[in-house]
Amino acid sequence: MKHILNPPRLLCLAMACGSFSFSEPACAQLVLSGNENKLDLSTGDPRIIPNAPPDTLTMLDFSSFPPAVTHVTNIPNSVIGPPSNIAIHPNGRMALVASSIKIASPTATNWVPDNRIYILDLSHRPPRVVSEIQAELQPSGMSFTSDGRKVLVANRGTGTISVFAVDGFELKPIQSVKVCEPSENVSDVAVSPDGNLALASVKVGGYVAVLRFDGREFVVSKRKTSVSGQPYRLLITPDGELGLVAGLGFGKGVDVDELSIIDLRAREPRTIDHVPLGTVPESIELNPDGRLLAAVVMDGSSLPPGDPLRTDKAHLIILERKGKTFVRRQRLDFPPVPSGVVFTGDGRYLVVQCHLERELYIYAVHGSHVRDTGQRIPVPGMPSSLRAGPKP
Repeated sequence: MKHILNPPRLLCLAMACGSFSFSEPACAQLVLSGNENKLDLSTGDPRIIPNAPPDTLTMLDFSSFPPAVTHVTNIPNSVIGPPSNIAIHPNGRMALVASSIKIASPTATNWVPDNRIYILDLSHRPPRVVSEIQAELQPSGMSFTSDGRKVLVANRGTGTISVFAVDGFELKPIQSVKVCEPSENVSDVAVSPDGNLALASVKVGGYVAVLRFDGREFVVSKRKTSVSGQPYRLLITPDGELGLVAGLGFGKGVDVDELSIIDLRAREPRTIDHVPLGTVPESIELNPDGRLLAAVVMDGSSLPPGDPLRTDKAHLIILERKGKTFVRRQRLDFPPVPSGVVFTGDGRYLVVQCHLERELYIYAVHGSHVRDTGQRIPVPGMPSSLRAGPKP
């Protein structure tokens, strides 16, 4: 069931936290990486790997540095969809992992949508699956409300946002909100700090949907918010003022794609700025106070071998917030095909997934810049989804 590289620290329950309860945060500083084995992206398009080993999950514990590493096998996850198909409860004890797709049979030549979400207990060492639930088709991006009482799930296969009530380690479905047709690809969802507004990225449709909570349920606005390219990974700043979404464009060239910035304090949310990022931004993530934004861009590294526009490097972009926009501070070379990027809960470190090299790169954060620590964490699979827990 497990393979442990370094002995992880035990939860400091009695000494630092007092008696442990579900509502109290765990003391560990955790990052989770979902690692897929069934699909290969080295040829530029997803290709099924015959007789692939099970997918895995890697937990990094940043209670010390370098982080302690634990690998758990047989946790299905996928690179199909934004790297936010992992979600960690605000108390740091529970995590969700969505199985977005599956291979229907050993002889299958294509994947099909899955509908499972796994519920993990992170206080157990190694993390363990306590249950799984049947969701709607192709659950992808997921976000908890800040109070931890609800979680929203974007379902690509049905064009819906599922809303679940959280009760201990149980999820109870309370609403399914129709956002778009399945062909339009609702990919990610983000919730405002007060829980009264959510944004959903409709990738192929090319817009962001706004959902408002009326006290009983979420209701979709009729207005479609225009953004750059095909919106994918989606965030809301910790102060609730801005929505941020990275647009992918068509992903087949070297055209520069953009970050769209949505003013959520306007009478009606509207896009107010676009910031160039690079070609095919796979993921974006804010640091805990919302001052820094990290983005990973393919910049031609994900194109098929032999394509004249293919490159041998991608990039990590660091931006800093200035009022209601972001300005670029750094552009660092990165190996081909990055996937997820995330700041640790205390904001001291940045973790970036290198999909093809099957490694996690660790950067230290200094002001508005990051520095490569040289730490590389090998993982048993191609790292595809990534999420950090809260600050202890």
